[in-house]
Amino acid sequence: MAKYAEYITQIEIESLWSGKKHVVWNLDRHVNILSGINGEGKSTILNKVVKSLSQGGEFPSHLLKGVHLKVEPEDAKWIRYDLMRSFDMPVLDADTIAQIDSRISSAIDFQLYNLQRKYLDYQVNIGNRLISILQSGEPDAAKRAQEISQRKTRFQDMLDDLFKETGKRVIRTENEIRFTQIGETLMPYQLSSGEKQMLAILLTVLVEDNEPTVLFMDEPEVSLHIEWQKQLIDLIMELNPNVQIILTTHSPAVIMNGWMDSVTEVSEILVNEER
Repeated sequence: MAKYAEYITQIEIESLWSGKKHVVWNLDRHVNILSGINGEGKSTILNKVVKSLSQGGEFPSHLLKGVHLKVEPEDAKWIRYDLMRSFDMPVLDADTIAQIDSRISSAIDFQLYNLQRKYLDYQVNIGNRLISILQSGEPDAAKRAQEISQRKTRFQDMLDDLFKETGKRVIRTENEIRFTQIGETLMPYQLSSGEKQMLAILLTVLVEDNEPTVLFMDEPEVSLHIEWQKQLIDLIMELNPNVQIILTTHSPAVIMNGWMDSVTEVSEILVNEER
């Protein structure tokens, strides 16, 4: 059975920028925020780490040359991870995507399409788990079942609260995510760019199903209202307390809710190649 890491303890990258610099970044269990001026290498560092992982999260056999990860536990060979980028760009292969769903017009639409599929699987898994618990006859079965159900309900409550200014609410009787607004039913593709971005982030975290997962985010604040930026990390941590966040940002708002100590400047993790 594959042994998964709970989190990354250190990222080391050799020979960054033509061999002049070397990255050594010791990470917190939960929240890690990389900051710095444009061109200093925030996204480069994030991209190198993500590219070093196979699609299934296997390492170190798939690591790029010069990228080394230390994890907890140390003998784990796999990492569960998700990647979120700041985007709402046109899809590259529009003709192929149109055959899947004609309403998909951007990269984030396509991600939401895939997340809807994961959301359906998540609900099936939750349903099976609830049946198993309730049939167990254990004294605390009802309490455990309620705890499992609460995460999905809390996710829906979060969206209702975030979207309340525009009168949108989650339709809770649907298997897929849909919204109602003044009597009209809306699909995720009909949301604003900021609403899509927040939905994609929170839905990604929900379907992690409370598993230890590394969530990489490259400037997630793009398109988000400043109040949403301030809430972002707290909402993610509430939906999955076992997540490890590794993000890049230019926004002071992202760290306003007590995350200042989680910020690392790029200059702080760069050392000369000659060590």
